[in-house]
Amino acid sequence: MEIKEKRLSKKGTFKFSDLPKINFSHINSLTDDTGIIQHAIFNIPNRKEGYCIDDNSRALLLSVLACKYKPDKLIVQLLQVYLSFIHYMQTENGEFKNFMTYTKVAAEERGSEDSFGRTIMALGFLINEGPSNLLSKTATSIFSKAYCHIDRLVSVRGIANAVIGVCQVVKYNYPDDTKRDLVIKLSDKMISMYRANKTEDWHWFEPVLAYDNAILPLALLNAYEITGDEGYLNTAFEAMEFLESKVLHDGMLSPIGNNGWCERGKKTFAKFDQQGIDAMAMILFYQQAYRITSDSEHLSKMYVCYQWFIGKNDLGLSLYDPLTGGCADGLHRKEINLNQGAESTLAYWISHMIVAFELQP
Repeated sequence: MEIKEKRLSKKGTFKFSDLPKINFSHINSLTDDTGIIQHAIFNIPNRKEGYCIDDNSRALLLSVLACKYKPDKLIVQLLQVYLSFIHYMQTENGEFKNFMTYTKVAAEERGSEDSFGRTIMALGFLINEGPSNLLSKTATSIFSKAYCHIDRLVSVRGIANAVIGVCQVVKYNYPDDTKRDLVIKLSDKMISMYRANKTEDWHWFEPVLAYDNAILPLALLNAYEITGDEGYLNTAFEAMEFLESKVLHDGMLSPIGNNGWCERGKKTFAKFDQQGIDAMAMILFYQQAYRITSDSEHLSKMYVCYQWFIGKNDLGLSLYDPLTGGCADGLHRKEINLNQGAESTLAYWISHMIVAFELQP
């Protein structure tokens, strides 16, 4: 299967007509009655790898966004599948298992903090922006059972994703002083991490730039929106300026590579393998930054990041495949990874929805 290069015009700005048509065929083929299968062999589901709550949470978020943008019967049905998977994977004490085999065995006691945080984020969006009251109530029930574990998180990405989810719930129940206090507690943890790792030439929350990076400053933008704390806003933009210095060059996104990442104190860092979730996180950040500041420069950067998926990248190749509706799993040094797994495909379509919201006539 060949993913053809799509070259973009150097003239003019990015327009709604530049967006590929919506095609959820691959999302649908990866999804069965249980949930979305996490990996693919080219464009067929790799059932040997089973399911994970990470991807089903991303799929739930996409479904919420798609219902807002252009609701139809299929996307509502898919949303219910992903929500049901999350409900099944919740343990009696409110935590979540992450992995399930294709034979429906979920042997873990609990999943990672990152997967927990992503689940909280997706549930928050469904609670606040879901297509029906019944679905929001179901999400609220799952969220409430997990709530007692949120303030115990120590993973910075788990915290960041959870902050975004809790902020969505605060918006739904505004004002909600109890959950607002939790946002402050979690955000202050992130600020402490930032201060502990910051040096004169390193403005970041960890001693490494790894994956899904822009989710961290995005969380602080969400916290600012809820609390009005200028410290969260200033730290978010300072950290993002540092991230941009590493990944945005000459009007093109070049995400930190997964093959080694970027470590503090080292002069070089990995340029490949680039992952779609990093572009998606940047897009989510710029959307929120624009909503807060009304500065159109954030939209310009958002479009640049989106175009990474469709050919404006280090290889000049499109990762998005309009024939299948899937997205390649990564950008390697000389080629793209032709497998169209759930994570990359969901990252593309979430990014597409966000950009479409801002560009639609």
